[in-house]
Amino acid sequence: MEVILIKDVDNLGSANEKVKVKSGYARNYLIPQKFAIEASPSNLNQLEEKLKQMKKKEDQLLAEINEVIRKLSETPLHVGAKTGTSGKIFGSVTTVQIARAIRDQKGYEIDRRRISILEEVKELGTHKIKIDFGNGNETELEFEVVAE
Repeated sequence: MEVILIKDVDNLGSANEKVKVKSGYARNYLIPQKFAIEASPSNLNQLEEKLKQMKKKEDQLLAEINEVIRKLSETPLHVGAKTGTSGKIFGSVTTVQIARAIRDQKGYEIDRRRISILEEVKELGTHKIKIDFGNGNETELEFEVVAE
């Protein structure tokens, strides 16, 4: 019997996948537990339409992410820090400060947990960060630490 999985099932398949299973397993476990539905022609048409809509949303999200990446890399990002006379920073620059600078200078709200600093920032100058947008989409940006 062929069924369409609604949820991920271990050792069987992932959601929105058509799989062939024994009819007893489908009727007695998968369908009553709402893990799957029968692979009828109408359900297969609904699955195709759902996959098309998911693909369209994914493409739109990817276009938006690329636009954000382009705008973030247009102009340099400046992060202010308190420094001593030798150019050393008191403490270090954190992801919270970078997220705040992106919000104030670029107008994008990026969660600080998506930002990772590639090297420890202890002095003035240009440094790099990595921003993970999810789904394998990430970018590296440079930012400049300036004295306040």
